[in-house]
Amino acid sequence: MSDTMIAKEEKFILTGGLWNVMAQLSWPAVIAMVLYGLNMVIDAIFVGQYLGATALAGVSLAYPLSQISTAFGSLIGVGAGSVLSIAIGAKDRKTQERLLGVVNRQSIFCTICYMIVALTFAEPLIAMMGGRGEELALGTSYFRVCTFGAFFWIYGLAGNMIIRAEGKMKTAAWMMGVGLAANAVFNYIFLRILKMGVEGSAWGANIGMLTYTLMSWLYFGRGKATFRSKLLSLRGDKKIASSVMRLGMPSLIMSLMGLIQGLVVFNALARYGTTADIAFYGVVYRIFQFLLTPIFGLFRALQPVIGINYGAKQYDRVILAYKVFAVAALVLTLPFWFISLAAPGSILGMMLKDTVFTGTHFLYFRVYMAILPALAFLFMAMTLFPAVDKGKPAMIIGLARQFVFYVPVMLLLPKFIGIGGIYYGSLAIDTIMVLWTMALVKKEFNSLRQRQAAEDAA
Repeated sequence: MSDTMIAKEEKFILTGGLWNVMAQLSWPAVIAMVLYGLNMVIDAIFVGQYLGATALAGVSLAYPLSQISTAFGSLIGVGAGSVLSIAIGAKDRKTQERLLGVVNRQSIFCTICYMIVALTFAEPLIAMMGGRGEELALGTSYFRVCTFGAFFWIYGLAGNMIIRAEGKMKTAAWMMGVGLAANAVFNYIFLRILKMGVEGSAWGANIGMLTYTLMSWLYFGRGKATFRSKLLSLRGDKKIASSVMRLGMPSLIMSLMGLIQGLVVFNALARYGTTADIAFYGVVYRIFQFLLTPIFGLFRALQPVIGINYGAKQYDRVILAYKVFAVAALVLTLPFWFISLAAPGSILGMMLKDTVFTGTHFLYFRVYMAILPALAFLFMAMTLFPAVDKGKPAMIIGLARQFVFYVPVMLLLPKFIGIGGIYYGSLAIDTIMVLWTMALVKKEFNSLRQRQAAEDAA
């Protein structure tokens, strides 16, 4: 890309009206994340429709573990994206040129570590999640196959996040679309035609992530990036690597905390519920995550806006950008949220084909979904802090949510009120987290306003 085009994109982010910047950057980012979110929904739909509730329960147990690879991808992608956007705003060409070599090294290292542990301890890990009998066997098979594609899950997601950090949301979106299509096609072939069972669904997901990776390689290898990218570089840089890890760590922690959540919840379901309860929660959780994807799209689009403006010391625009994107995320989420609350049976039935839903099922579903729109403010904060070179607050939020609240609540509440405690407890925890996060954001805004006053005075 020419320097003129690069300068044009930077100028738009630095000087354009923020509602216009939000609109231009967000719609392809939202589409990209919705398409990415559809991957996990597609897997559940195919497994539920063609293999039944027991297979869906096994896959649901394996799902949090299989997402560890995407947690590493998010660690590298969010960290590298934050470093890149700040470097673009500060016109730091050296950091931009060395970034991809660091990303390649970290992707390979994370893949090796993950595969060794996952393949060695696959069955004990699924048992730890609460797997028993047929659920254990099916979950283990699904998890092992997903692990074989770990590098593509890590690099495919990281590469796509780096492209988004350049502000090139449309490019990232169509890559996501092609990967989703590959996942859907191969899921159908492997499950419906070749009758490969849960392993077929896992191979379909792997092929989808392989597609993301191949397109990222073509993008960087053909010089399409806004920075000088060396596709096969393995050159390290301690300072850049440290920054990538530090700024991406909150995202990794948030993802790994999802594993902790799954661990305590599925064990509670195994102890106090049935296979049907495990399958039901697995579906509710996937729907919840899918309905969050518009928020995920907006907070990914927010990252380059905050990072580039922060690098350019335009702190007032950083504050305004957070507010604009958070309100837009709230508004965008509301229609889908209302539909899910109004017609839960139709949505749940796509994955639980033969289940007869009761009023209790619908109550649990609505309780779990109740806080969803307000999470826009929490997730925008998880972008805000790393993008202003402060990963610690986001890290504390992620750790506190699980260890201070989720683990004790999920260990105690279901013991006294049954599996309903899982749904009521989740609502209470996320309500507390949103309120606490807003207090931290307000504190950061005050700090940024002081820095802006100092810059203006200088």
